[in-house]
Amino acid sequence: MEAEIQAQIPGLDHVISEYSVGYLTHASRAYVEDADPNAPSPLSEAADAVTELLISASGDFSAENEKAIQNLVEKFINSLSAADGVDAERRQMPFAAKKLDQAINVGSQRNMSSTLGLTGGGVDLESANSRKVESRVDRKKLEKAEKKIRAKQEKKVMKNVEYEASRLLNQPDSTQSYEEFYMAVNPLQMGADSQSKSKDIKVDGIDISIGGMRILTDTSLTLAYGHRYGLVGQNGIGKSTLLRALSRREVAIPTHISILHVEQEIRGDDTPALQAVLDADVWRKHLLLEQEKITKELAAIDEERASLADTSKDAAKLDHQREGLDITLSDIHAKLAEMESDKAESRAASILAGLGFSPERQQFATKTFSGGWRMRLALARALFCEPDLLLLDEPSNMLDVPSITFLSNYLQGYPSTVLVVSHDRAFLNEIATDIIHQHSERLDYYRGANFDSFYATKEERRKTAKREYEKQMAERAHLQAFIDKFRYNAAKSSEAQSRIKKLERMPVLQAPESEYTVHFKFPEVEKLSPPIVQMSGVSFGYSPDRPLLKNVDLDVQLDSRIGIVGPNGAGKTTVLKLLIGQLQPSSGTISQNPRLRIGFFAQHHVDALDLTTSAVGFMAKTYPGKTDEEYRRHLGAFGITGMTGLQRMELLSGGQKSRVAFACLSLTNPHILVMDEPSNHLDIEAMDALSDALRNFQGGVLMVSHDVTLLQNVCTSLWVCDKGTVEKFDGDVNAYKKKIASQANEAGVVAAH
Repeated sequence: MEAEIQAQIPGLDHVISEYSVGYLTHASRAYVEDADPNAPSPLSEAADAVTELLISASGDFSAENEKAIQNLVEKFINSLSAADGVDAERRQMPFAAKKLDQAINVGSQRNMSSTLGLTGGGVDLESANSRKVESRVDRKKLEKAEKKIRAKQEKKVMKNVEYEASRLLNQPDSTQSYEEFYMAVNPLQMGADSQSKSKDIKVDGIDISIGGMRILTDTSLTLAYGHRYGLVGQNGIGKSTLLRALSRREVAIPTHISILHVEQEIRGDDTPALQAVLDADVWRKHLLLEQEKITKELAAIDEERASLADTSKDAAKLDHQREGLDITLSDIHAKLAEMESDKAESRAASILAGLGFSPERQQFATKTFSGGWRMRLALARALFCEPDLLLLDEPSNMLDVPSITFLSNYLQGYPSTVLVVSHDRAFLNEIATDIIHQHSERLDYYRGANFDSFYATKEERRKTAKREYEKQMAERAHLQAFIDKFRYNAAKSSEAQSRIKKLERMPVLQAPESEYTVHFKFPEVEKLSPPIVQMSGVSFGYSPDRPLLKNVDLDVQLDSRIGIVGPNGAGKTTVLKLLIGQLQPSSGTISQNPRLRIGFFAQHHVDALDLTTSAVGFMAKTYPGKTDEEYRRHLGAFGITGMTGLQRMELLSGGQKSRVAFACLSLTNPHILVMDEPSNHLDIEAMDALSDALRNFQGGVLMVSHDVTLLQNVCTSLWVCDKGTVEKFDGDVNAYKKKIASQANEAGVVAAH
């Protein structure tokens, strides 16, 4: 029954399924002879209660789901009837209260059983035993068992991560500054003792849930210091939730291990970008202020001490005070030296430069930067702080190819532990020393593996588990067939008993997970005669005195597979908007076939979706003419299956919203697909499906992307947008990355001199 409940409601907490089975089993046996014919039976009451509980826990209140759960409960009740050999008429008999020989005091809380986790009431065992009947229960053993159960439950509650009860999140973000949060999460460790402690992380028995959904169950987290871990898994599996739990120490990580999580963009104010990065290391800033304060106090003491005789009491007092301040100042100097505080400004400037901030832009106030650039500043601050555990959540989503190249090279030399969530295969192949696969409420470790080797090993593990499971199921079926045939045969009964014991000793294997696959499909395209769309001598600027693009020539045909790369702010998205007619050029011409239909996927595609309605409802309103079943079938071609298409889109993950946007895009039946950062938020399986769909698409493709794997798999020609021009690059994306890295190294050598 439990397995069937879990199959019907994936992700259901095991406690609920266990409780449901136990409640129904208990109710099926709760009958007496002198029943009140008007009272409902305890089994029917239990069935109604369990059905409502399971429907509520599933979160799916559709008629189909309610009917499926009702059928599941009825099926289990019927199996209980058959197993217990109870007459069907008696099983329908209602329950009647039977008068007890001795009253039970339910008001007392002493000796209360908490086996079922109920803390609101109990039975007074002393009152129940007051008839002087010798109890068969060993009271000491019972109390000892109850104590162990309570301790286990309390430990379980302590392990459980519930964000509503978070110690550090009780304060809203608006009332807690970055400095306050940093100091709460990372208490300053002074002296040599903190350096001698191990910075490996090993935490067992982790349970994490959020919003009633279980993310991890009784899982171990193991991170070796200095390793770089790639955390991978499907969209919505809870990777970001795990990072947040770690960043807030909701998981019991030792306090001498500093943690920093790049999650939100920094708040804009008048602080220059370079100073904002320097201020990110809160303890360095705090220690510098303390050093200045103590230095002034020592100067004041010296001045006062010079006027006193060596033998006076005040002189001795001042000497004692000075000695204490000298010790504190010495500790501060040691900590600042350990931080290499004197090199801080040059290191901060180097990190900002690698992430695309020119020396001039490093002096701009943070409030002048857009959201994407503020996210880069947040990343620069984290890299500058160099915490013992650096947590990165999809860092490549906010970076261009040059900045991703810099980040990859930087992390390869990072001295501490890195845990990064990413769906960028090329990025993970370059930086990861180990892969952690999050799935089925657990973490699987692939040590010494980059993404490619992990993927191959995972597939081999899955195939091996499937073979072992199928082999055992066949063996079980063979044993069971023999048992069923000869169980009551006198000549064969001993052999049947032997096989029964063998079947009972056989370990129970879990059915292997079904393979997670996604398929995208774009519609077929009718042929058009060239030219399809051309840009000739196009120039553009958002203001006349500051041109962004000059003399751009670009030709897109039905067989084009063009990728545009370049630094952020160079005008890549502007090129796409000029091509689709959202912007008009200041000079030059853009011509296109009059029958041409262009499908545009915007980087911020979510802004075009009505998140208060379902995907099916949005498509019916925006692209009318089909039935709901046709819209659902169309969404299914982009991985939006089952009831997902009928849920409000605000409940969908970022990757699911992207898939809805692609499904809407294909409804326009385009000849040319123009896409701005299409890989953002998609998991690896969805990105593979997108790559396959674009390769099989019969029309043209023009995309701006930072994802090296997607560019490699789809694009046959690469164009670089930089310094006001758009020029074809002679080589693939890997050659472009090498050129960027070479230029960065040359710039570093020049800066050093």
